[in-house]
Amino acid sequence: MDRSAINHTKWTDRLAFDMALLLEGSGETAAEVIARHGISSNELLIFQADPVFKLKIKSYREEIKTKGMTFKLKARAQAEELLTTSWLLIHDPSVAPSVKADLIKSTVKWAGLEPKNEQEISTGNGVSITINLGPTNDPSSAVTMTAEYDDEIEDADYIEYESDEPGEY
Repeated sequence: MDRSAINHTKWTDRLAFDMALLLEGSGETAAEVIARHGISSNELLIFQADPVFKLKIKSYREEIKTKGMTFKLKARAQAEELLTTSWLLIHDPSVAPSVKADLIKSTVKWAGLEPKNEQEISTGNGVSITINLGPTNDPSSAVTMTAEYDDEIEDADYIEYESDEPGEY
């Protein structure tokens, strides 16, 4: 299994979080952070040259300064680390499909990728287009066209039109 999508960097968000705590004077010592994360001081120097690592630490530091060590901040740092576990479970053939589906749904929700309103929610296989023909609120000034996908119809020219007005479309 290709695990390259799990860790895009050699460092983890938890390391960046611990470094932010260290720099704010409310965490462990540098030696304790290095030992707990199983890295060398040379590796830490390499990570500190990474602009993404620097930005992550800066973001954590700003949040610690403005909001303190909130439950939400701790939970966010933990959740980012748990995405690795989620990735591994989703790609593990021995995990039940229902568990995988729940993990995928949760990840989409946490990422804010769910549809925001009813217009974005698909109701099935098909397309619905509404064309407003004027600035009035009169329902007769709008035309709705609906195309339903049918496995048996291979020709894309087949579209059914509907209208509230007799003799139209």
